[in-house]
Amino acid sequence: MAKQLPLGIRLRDNATFENFFSAGNQQATTTLQRAAAGSDGGDATALYLWGTTGCGKSHLMQAACHRVAARDEAAAYLPLRDHEMFAPEMLEGMESLALVCLDDVEAIAGRREWEEAIFHLYNRIQASGAQLIASANAAPHALPLSLPDLATRLGWGLVFQLHELGDEQKVVALQQRAQAIGMEMSDDVARYLFSRTRRDMHSLFALLEALDHATLVAQRRLTIPFLKAFLTNQD
Repeated sequence: MAKQLPLGIRLRDNATFENFFSAGNQQATTTLQRAAAGSDGGDATALYLWGTTGCGKSHLMQAACHRVAARDEAAAYLPLRDHEMFAPEMLEGMESLALVCLDDVEAIAGRREWEEAIFHLYNRIQASGAQLIASANAAPHALPLSLPDLATRLGWGLVFQLHELGDEQKVVALQQRAQAIGMEMSDDVARYLFSRTRRDMHSLFALLEALDHATLVAQRRLTIPFLKAFLTNQD
């Protein structure tokens, strides 16, 4: 596992590059893989990902941390949506790590102490040669930041917009994730599930994990009748 700062934040074991369905986000995925591997393919010290909820930003950032772990380097992943659990001072010294991932930057927009802490961290990382990956729901210039220089810094590196998968791509991604955890999911079952639940990938994958547990407990295959009963019990 990655050498991480003791933040009490656990990476998802299944957040890897191997089980990320890239579709139209192949360039961003490849760039992150090369950067996390420590190759000179990380063409910039900083990378910035933006897109709607469920497009895969958190997955890719955690996958990068896992990849850094594979080369026995130190990394930190910080979900800024939970910033009230932390203090801005915790960013001090992070430039000594190989990789720092700051997820959901929009969550600290307007909080001057956090914006300044990230701004100074960015400058220190530039000097140290470490790698920074940041993400948000909008491009750097569109974030409602009170510190204009931070928006400028975030836009200095490589900026990628992650595009949400189309419906057919989501079905394929769902089946691929099911196969990865050893669950057989037919086309009919996948489409039935997709048509009756929330369609963002985070919700779909969370439901898939619950189904995996339910089928194991019941010693049943994942069929439409089983799925109907499961979803009825969730209501």
